[in-house]
Amino acid sequence: MAGVALPTYIAGRAAKEDGINVLFTGSGADEMFGGYNRHKKATDLNSECLKDTLNIHLKDTYRDGLIASELELDLRSPFLNRHVAEYALGIPAALKLNEKGNKMILRQVAERAGIPAEFALRNKKAAQYGSKFDRAIEKLAKRTGYKNKTDYLKNMEKNYKPKLGVLFSSGKDSHFAMYKMKEAGYPIECLITVKSKNPDSYMFHTPNINMASLQSEAMGIPLLEQETAGEKEVELDDLKKAIEKAKKEYGTEGVVTGALYSTYQKERIEGICSELGMYVYSPLWHMDQEEEMHKLLEEKFHFLFSSIAAYGLNNKWLGKEITKNEIDELVKLNDKIGLNVAGEGGEFESFVLDCPLYSRRIEIKKSTVINIDEYTARLNIEDAILVQKDRTQNE
Repeated sequence: MAGVALPTYIAGRAAKEDGINVLFTGSGADEMFGGYNRHKKATDLNSECLKDTLNIHLKDTYRDGLIASELELDLRSPFLNRHVAEYALGIPAALKLNEKGNKMILRQVAERAGIPAEFALRNKKAAQYGSKFDRAIEKLAKRTGYKNKTDYLKNMEKNYKPKLGVLFSSGKDSHFAMYKMKEAGYPIECLITVKSKNPDSYMFHTPNINMASLQSEAMGIPLLEQETAGEKEVELDDLKKAIEKAKKEYGTEGVVTGALYSTYQKERIEGICSELGMYVYSPLWHMDQEEEMHKLLEEKFHFLFSSIAAYGLNNKWLGKEITKNEIDELVKLNDKIGLNVAGEGGEFESFVLDCPLYSRRIEIKKSTVINIDEYTARLNIEDAILVQKDRTQNE
């Protein structure tokens, strides 16, 4: 990964020095059009292409996003446009990979667009090899006493973990993202909560956000709060103020988001952090929705729904702790009506009562269900306290 990241960084820095702020990348082309050697052995090429495309966020786009944030660049990846991806993944395998080579249909389009055959048809040489960065890393590893570059890079990664602030909503996703980063060894310096006066904010979770201070106390992590009127796009200025304050007061070098599929939120957070020269970590990005819900239970997260706003749900979902039974019901609703199992489409909001990050759990003493219509309601937590954990609860 470092062998690709380094030439990408150098190219991006050179572009920045030339006054360029937006770069196009070819991310997704190899994944969708059968560009890897392993694709030659695939019995079902398009299935392999689909799997590779769905997993591209695990390394490639995540790596490129961090580099872009560091250099304050805006990356555009046209192949990853949903419509382009859907069309590409439906192209017959024989048009992608045959005796003439790989990515053939893409190469033919390039020729028709006027790109000389010597470029359109030439074999690809991976960035780490063409740039010779891979060889340079090997030399550095040997020079510093390591047997191989893998051990050398692992040691570097182990020794540097930037201080992070968590964009904290009181719900399951921000908790789980923080938990994953903390498990990976990253220091969490503070929680960053934006309290919107607009209950229908495009950016921010609003149900029971006042309880974030109690969750902060349960974790022993300081909370930084910022108010906003919640006006679309304008509320981003308040988010920027909060992140700047975290950077100044707690020395944070990056932020953690609980984004799963919301490009609206993720892109705006990345834009702000790019301006501030900060990292953005979204460890849940494109995680399977059902998998996330089951992982939460496996990792001993205890949470409930604090609001619902979707056909198929009603106020009976509010206030009770979510178990495997509820998740199974959500999966059925997803199959039947397309309901988002993880709730990121606004179908529901959640509130965490306990998790491995807590030294004490939250006990709700008083709450009220506010009904808006048959499928829309919220739970207003009026009083809650911290109590000692039941040891058997986390076994």
